[in-house]
Amino acid sequence: MASHRKKRTAGLKALTKRQWMRVIAGCSAVVMLVGIGIATTTFHQSQNRAPNPGATAFSATENGSAEVSRDNVRKALNRGSGGSDSGTSYVSVKINGVKRVILGDHFTTVKSVLDAGDITLDPGDQVTPSLQTKVNESTTIEIERADASVKSEDSAIPFNTIEERTDSLPAGTRKVKTEGQNGVMETTSLITKAGSKSLSSNIFASFVKQAPVDKVILVGTGSGSASAPSASAGSSTTAPVGDSQALAHGLVLSRGWGEGEFTCLVQLWNKESGWRTNAANPSGAYGIPQALPGSKMGPGWESDANVQINWGLGYIASRYGTPCGAWAKSQASGWY
Repeated sequence: MASHRKKRTAGLKALTKRQWMRVIAGCSAVVMLVGIGIATTTFHQSQNRAPNPGATAFSATENGSAEVSRDNVRKALNRGSGGSDSGTSYVSVKINGVKRVILGDHFTTVKSVLDAGDITLDPGDQVTPSLQTKVNESTTIEIERADASVKSEDSAIPFNTIEERTDSLPAGTRKVKTEGQNGVMETTSLITKAGSKSLSSNIFASFVKQAPVDKVILVGTGSGSASAPSASAGSSTTAPVGDSQALAHGLVLSRGWGEGEFTCLVQLWNKESGWRTNAANPSGAYGIPQALPGSKMGPGWESDANVQINWGLGYIASRYGTPCGAWAKSQASGWY
């Protein structure tokens, strides 16, 4: 029997030339849109993964006597905000086996690193690699100095006396809650000799080996009536020890912070630097607040307690609000 139905032509073969052009154009547009979407997503992901530059403070007790690693220094530099710029880099230097990290801007050669670290070569020093060798953050510069030895000495960090008021004791009663104990500051120096005569002694690192334990005295404010606690209960005062703490005490109060905030500041910087203006952690952190790098504190940063303390208080205010906020962070993570 004859069939009266029209023969079916394959769908693609049935398309006209114009329809083919439309199909191809449509597919091209889809591909372009997908490509743009992928590129945009990749861009935003790369932006979100970009490191946050700029930490300017770092705990001296976090690395302390431990081996300084590039990862630890880079993490420290990337913490926080408003600090070091993208040009800040670091190179490790070993002098007679003692390691230190030098921070600076746009290092080029071994010589540029030594200049930034204020490291003066003596006649006969053996430097590896050579002074004109290009450097990066994986470079370790080694200096062998003849007639020189490394010496570490411990010195005491005095403890503070804190008075805590409490209504759990009758008014006028005083009770020692915690006995005080001095901390330990470890200072490593490179000593150059000629025979038995010492020619020079340069401090290479100085950090808190053990933080002091403050003496805490409870001062009773109770009235003897459980229904009428003293309004001053729970507050504390800390007697400053040394000129730097006396200066900081006045600056803390001038900012409108109370005595309790000064107590937190004393504990924080006792742990960080022992309140030494020349505290130099092997990581590159420096001074009373342990700024990383120390030059961020501005003119006078190497030895001026006023410069270091004002910078440190500004950093704390912008980052944590108060010294007690910074101290809480330090207790929780080991750095602030």
